[in-house]
Amino acid sequence: MNVKVQKKKGKFFSGRTIVVTGKLESFTRDSINVKIESLGAKAGSSVSKYTDYLICGKKAGSKLDKAREFGVKVITEQQFLSMAKCV
Repeated sequence: MNVKVQKKKGKFFSGRTIVVTGKLESFTRDSINVKIESLGAKAGSSVSKYTDYLICGKKAGSKLDKAREFGVKVITEQQFLSMAKCV
C-alpha cells in the first residue's frame, strides 16, 4: 500500500477496524477509542478475522493471542501514533 497516496486522500484508516489491548502509556481506553474514530476507523472491542490492527500495550491478554491466530497486524501505541501523523 502506498502510504503517501493514502495520506493525500486522507483515508488510510477509513473503514478499518482497530482493537486495543493492554495498558497504554498516553491514552485511556476511552480516549484511544475517540482517537481511532476521529481517524475514520471503527474502534472494535474484540479481535476477529475482520480486525485490521491490534494496538498492543503492556500486559496484553488473550486479544494478542487471537490476533496472531487470525493474522491481524499487531502494532504498538507508538507505531499507531506515527501512522496517525501520516493521515
